Order: sequence, then C-alpha cells, then structure tokens
Amino acid sequence: MNHKNLLLVGGGGHCKSVIDVAESAGWTILGVLDIPANVGRKVLGYSIIGTDELIPEFVQKAWFLVTVGQIKDVGLRIKLHEKIRSVGGLLATIITPDAYVSRYSEIGKGTVVMHKALVNAGAKMGIGCIINTMANIEHDVEIGDFCHISTGARVNGECMIGDRTFIGSGVVLSNGVSVASDCIVAGASFVRKSIAQPGVYAGNPAIKYK
Repeated sequence: MNHKNLLLVGGGGHCKSVIDVAESAGWTILGVLDIPANVGRKVLGYSIIGTDELIPEFVQKAWFLVTVGQIKDVGLRIKLHEKIRSVGGLLATIITPDAYVSRYSEIGKGTVVMHKALVNAGAKMGIGCIINTMANIEHDVEIGDFCHISTGARVNGECMIGDRTFIGSGVVLSNGVSVASDCIVAGASFVRKSIAQPGVYAGNPAIKYK
C-alpha cells in the first residue's frame, strides 16, 4: 500500500478543510465516502465514490480519516472510527506543515492538526481528535479521545479535557483546569474553574446552562 494514499469518510464542510490540510501534507486523496444521496458528486474536485460500505475494499489501498464534523454530535464520528478499525483499516494522523507540533508531544491516530495550530511540549491527545485552525494547545495538556478543539481556542498549560468534548471557537481555558468528558463549551467562553459534570457551558466565567 502506498503510505500516502488517503480515503476520506464524510463529505461535508469539515471534509473541505481536511482536503486542504491533507494536500498540504503531501497525501494523495483517492476519494470520499458519504451518504448514498451524494454518491457521484464531488468535494473540491474529489469524487464521492461510495458509502462507508466500501471501507473494507480500501483496507489494503489507503489510510482512512474520518471527516465528519463534530459540532452537534460526536456519535457518528465514533461509529465510523469503530467501523474502520473493525476491518483492519489504518487511521491516518495528519498534520499540516504550517502547524507547530512539538516533537515532545503525542498525537493520537485519526487526529488532524490544522493550519497555524500550535501543540506544545508535553501535550498528549487521544484518537480521532480535531485540532482546528489556530488552536493553541499548551504544554502538558491532556486531551481525550474524539475531542474537537475549535478555531482559535486557547488551552493553557496543564489543562485536562475528557473524551468526546467540544471546545468552541475562541474559548480560553485557564492554566490547570479540567473539563469533564461529554461537554460542550460554547464559543468565546472563559473557563476559569474546572468543569466536573457533562453538559453545555457558556459565558465568562463559563457556567452550565443545559
């Protein structure tokens, strides 16, 4: 298998952003998988060649990256990752050349690090994460599986973020705070104290409202 062949799973807006990142990182995109109604269409010139039922056919031909977004629900992303792994598929880790990722950090499989993001020394993140444009992940941060750190978010040193949590655009986490699994922190919020319970949080300081 060509070590730079890539198949994208999910053909929406996030897929477009990932295409740009993958191209910049030297990957050869073989196509996109999406829902049946979209088969035959193109995403930035790349054909939607089928649905996720084709995943087993590409296990020996390409790496996979799940390109379904995560703003509302992480469930589909998790389901697709599990389907890829269940048939022996390999999950790509893609880092755009204009991001800075410390060689002392750890990036999980199936994670994408997008343009101008910064991942500093000692940071660790799990599988299937999205580190979006201009996000700042500081030293010794720990991020769980299937998290989305949105555009321009600032996760300061020694913060901990649980699995399946969404951090919105422009959010700031103070040094050393923790955010529980299964949280949504709305854009532009300021997390001054640790969040211990799942839920939706917003404001400055961020408080639970759902």
